[in-house]
Order: sequence, then structure tokens, then C-alpha cells
Amino acid sequence: MYCLLCGFLESFPREIGKATLIAYSSTIPAGGTVKLTCNVTEFADLEYEWFRESSSEKKSTISDESDRVISISKGGIYTCRGRRKDRNSTLTESGPVTIQETVLNSVILTLQNNWTQIFTGELIHIKCEIRGSEDTKWKYEWTLPNTNTPPSSSEYTVSRALVSHRGDYRCRGRSDYLITGWSDALKLLLPPSNKAVVTLHPNWTEIYRGETITVRCEIHGGDTEWDYEWERNSYRKPPNQNEYRIRSASSSNSGNYRCKGRMKSSLKTTEWSDSVTLTVSDNEPRPVLTVSPSWLSPGASVTLNCEVEHPSAGWSFYWYKAVPDLSEKSYSYELLPDGSGTAQDSYIIDGQTHTAGYVCRAGRGDPEYHTDHSEPKFVWSADVHSAASLTVSPDRVQHFTSDSVSLTCEGNSAEWRVKKFTEQGSMYCFNWREINGSTCNINTSQSGTAVYWCESGSGEFSSGVNITVQDDPDAPILVSPVHPVTEGASVSLSCRLRTQKILSNVFFYHNDKLIQNDTREELKISAVSKSDEGFYKCEYSGRESPQSWMLVKAENSLFPVLMITGLISGIIFIVFLLLLLYCCRKFRGANDQTVNQDEHQQQVYSSLLHGDRCVYETIRGSENTENGDRFVYETARTSENTENGQHDDPEESAIYINVNPCSEMFIKP
Repeated sequence: MYCLLCGFLESFPREIGKATLIAYSSTIPAGGTVKLTCNVTEFADLEYEWFRESSSEKKSTISDESDRVISISKGGIYTCRGRRKDRNSTLTESGPVTIQETVLNSVILTLQNNWTQIFTGELIHIKCEIRGSEDTKWKYEWTLPNTNTPPSSSEYTVSRALVSHRGDYRCRGRSDYLITGWSDALKLLLPPSNKAVVTLHPNWTEIYRGETITVRCEIHGGDTEWDYEWERNSYRKPPNQNEYRIRSASSSNSGNYRCKGRMKSSLKTTEWSDSVTLTVSDNEPRPVLTVSPSWLSPGASVTLNCEVEHPSAGWSFYWYKAVPDLSEKSYSYELLPDGSGTAQDSYIIDGQTHTAGYVCRAGRGDPEYHTDHSEPKFVWSADVHSAASLTVSPDRVQHFTSDSVSLTCEGNSAEWRVKKFTEQGSMYCFNWREINGSTCNINTSQSGTAVYWCESGSGEFSSGVNITVQDDPDAPILVSPVHPVTEGASVSLSCRLRTQKILSNVFFYHNDKLIQNDTREELKISAVSKSDEGFYKCEYSGRESPQSWMLVKAENSLFPVLMITGLISGIIFIVFLLLLLYCCRKFRGANDQTVNQDEHQQQVYSSLLHGDRCVYETIRGSENTENGDRFVYETARTSENTENGQHDDPEESAIYINVNPCSEMFIKP
């Protein structure tokens, strides 16, 4: 009977111990959590119950939480208790712990009328605004420099500012178990009243020669009429108006400006204002243009970025297309659509199809001051067009310094200019030579890779081609095509030394992966696909060639269209001949007509090379051929025969003169 009673009594819950709740922090950071621990020291092997309540929610159990340590993300009043697992008994609940939750609402302090400064003797009215929670009823907390009883409302007012009110002002909001962060400090300096202040309009402490700026003297406090006195670099100026305008500034306007006021009704004056330094630079600013990408597939977009000194100083930007102007040895500029005075320092060109050059400049102020134009930057495209084309002979990317390489410009123009773009940051003039005619020699110090392209007198660009010059006399070069290879076509790559010998037992690499290692002299790809695109190089006797990019272009889809068009044209032509024959028989006359059609095919090349310097040459006149005007430009020829005591024919020997970077060579017929 006793044991049965004991078992009956033990079946009811009973409190036999008290829990202690420990919070690692009383405030949950914005977007974070706080850990709570429930301690019951008298017992082990317990389960735990957690409870939360707030002003809007009754006390309730936190479901799915039975661990001793939990993480919470909501504010409220929390308690806990333990429960023994071996029997149905609960321990005494802990005392309550209040947790505040920090919210991400923006807290802003503002002065009346959006003033940026208050002077002694003036009214102070500061408003605390909590944005993003208009429906929440907040209580406000303040930190103030001169009071032990801060307000609990959203506004703080002082009828007459004293020096003791100087300092930082902050506020935050609290509602239920929510709390905001502190606002940024609003600093009140409270300078003495009637203090003169010099301001610049626009507020640019550094301007450029030719710009316009206004220097103004402001005196705060009261409605007194003032005369003004100015001082620049310790030289006094007679009383003047409160501002004067500097038009077409020069370096003589640079200096430290300060002012003071004199009451017209008395001899009382203010103190001298603090000095404001104005610097007028004689160096005209020149923006820097970057183009991304520097090569592209037809139809891709191009992003231009224009960078100028002091980018936050109110610049607007102008965007231009560079058009070759061979008569001026430079470029003319055409404004791009919607490219006038943009606020953004970037400009996107959609549907780019051809090689092109671009320029930017910046402007600011009223009247607007304009910078110089940036240096042209180029983007190379693999698009085919008939206006200009460039061919290379011999048709390969890599050459030795002893090779004679000719570049031929063709198209609908009688005047051409060849430009060179290198990956090095600078170009040295003494590495460029010129002879009578069209040959330029690059010596060993000019080794490396460069992009070449043609510019016509009618303003057209050809596609670009890569040319790599190898100056190592013992290293091989890779023989690979200059222009893109069409999908489905066959291509052969080989490896050779300076002796022009085709080599066997050569290693060939594609994107640094070995793909052929046998006795064959060539790497042959019978049907090129897009997966064959990439960097290639060869290795012979432990020496590697430079690597070159082989571009694969899609098969020309124009051929079926031309075939259908030709078939239809042929049928129409036959019908026309029959009608003509009928008319001839009827009227006993005959007329012969001949229709000729020409076809023109061009090659495309898309450059991978990046850089920022150029050397170019211009050619006036040409030799007329059946294919149009031609200009032959040789990029590499050596004088090895001269060094060996042999002399070339006078017509082939090289005459060397210096050519400046970005200089031009005009060749007349």
C-alpha cells in the first residue's frame, strides 16, 4: 500500500529546484543572435523548457527548444526551467531576463531649415527621425553635451545657443523590446556670432586655368548691413561687395582668401574669417579612357570608362568616335549618340561590329569648362567589311628579326596609315627605322608582340592582326595563320628555326597541354572546330616558341543565300535573253548586253593584345591593281648580309632614319 501511494504521488509534477537564466548580452545586434543558458546545478540529465513574452504576445513556450543553451533573434522577456527525464517532474522556473532587439532602421539628425551651422545666440532646433517604421511608436533617447535631463521626444530645442552647447548630439529610438542604433553624431561648433566665413562657389578648392569661380564672404547673425574687406596672401584689398567672380582663372588667382565685415552703421567689425585656399593649376586636365573588352566578337557590347582628376568635383562626360584624319596626322571626333554631358563616367556601346577608336573628355561649371580630349583607345573586332582590309606576307603570326614582313592595306581608299599597338608601356623611337618606299625594320630590342591595323583616308579601320617578333637566335617559332580559321576548314601548324628549316620531332601544345609528340613535322587539324581555338606553341630541343592565339570563326552562312540569289538571277537573266531574242527577230535588230558581277572576299582578325602606346605610319598614293589600291608595309628586315660582308641590291638595301612615336610616313607615287 505504501509503495503504491509513492508511485501515485511521483506521477504528479513537482518543483524541486530553481533554474538560473544567463544571457551573454542584453541586446541582440542587428541581424544577429544572442545565446541564453539555463543552469540547474542540483541535477543532471535534464530537459529544458523555454518561455518568451512581449507586450504584444502572451507568455508562451518556445517550441523545438529543449537544449540547455539556445540562440535567440527576437527581443522579449525570457525564462526557463528544467525537467527531469527519468520522471515527470519540473523544476522551479528562472527569473525573467529582458532582451532588446536591435533593428536596422536609419536614424537621422537634422537642424532646422537644413542649416549646416549654428552660431551662438541663435535658436537650436534638432529633430530625430527614424526612417522605415512609420507605424512604430518610439521613445527617444538622446546624448547631449549640456544637460542631465535629455528629452524623450523626437525634438530638442534651445532658444538661445551658448558656447556650452558645443559638442556632439546623438539619438536613438526604443519601442517595446526593439531598439535602434545610435544616429551619426551631429557636431555643433557654435562659433561666435557675426563671424565672417569665406566660401567658394562651386566648392572646388582646386580649379584649372580658364575656369570660373566665385569667392563669397558670408556673415552670420543679425540683419546688419556690412561693408566687406578682403585679403589674399596678406595683401589687403579695399572694402568691396560680399563676393567677386573670377572669370578665366589663372595661376595668379591662387592663394589664401579671407574676409571680414564692417558695419555700415558703426565702426564695429567682425574678426577675420578663416582662410580658404584656392589653387589654380596651369596644367590642363586630360582624362584617361579605358575600353573593355579590347577585342570582341561581332555584335558584342563595349564599355568605355573616362577617368579624370578629382572625380567628385561635378564633372560631366562627353563620348566620341575617333575618325582617322590622315591629312592632320591624327583623328577627328564624332559625338556618339546620347554621348553629350552624361553624369556617369561610363558609356556602353551595343552591337559593335568593326574595329573602332574612341575618345572622351569632361566638362564642368557655368559657363562649362572642358578638358582636353583623352588619348584614343581602340577595340578590335573580327567582323568582315569591304571598306578596309589588312593582309600579312608571309601569312603567319611569328617571325624572326631577320624576316622581311610586309603588311598590305586594301580597300576603297587611295591613302592609308598603319598603326602599331604594343603590350609594353612605352615605345623607344630608336628601335624604329624607315627606308625609301614602304619598309620598316625592327631590330632585336623591338622583340615582342604587337597589334597592327590599317586606317584609310576615308575614315575606315581594318581588323587587327598580331605579329610576334622572336629575337632568340636559337629558339624556334610557331608557324600559324594570322587570320581566323573557318570552322570545318583544315589547318597545319609547324615549327621552324631561323634557318627556315621545317623541324621534326617537335612537341606541340594547345593551351599549355601537350597534344602531339612524334616524328611528324606538322600538327594537322583536318576539320577545325571551336574547341580548337586557343593558344598554341611548339618545343624543339628543349626550347619553346612564343605562344600565339588561333581564332576559329563560324562557317560563313552567306554562301547558301548567294547560291539561291544567283540561281534566281540566272533564271531571270535567261527569261530576259529569250524576250530580247524575240524582240530582235520581230524588229530585225539586236542588242547585246553583258552583265558582269564581281565578288569580293575579306578576312577578319580579332586581336587579343592589350596596351596603351602606338606607332603608326601614313602612306599617300598607291599602286593601282585590279583589286584596288594597295599599300605594302614591311615590319621586319635585318642587315645580316651587311654584317657578313655581303650587300643587297641597292633597291633592297635599308636606309635607317629615326621615327618618333605616333609619327607618320607619307609615301607618294
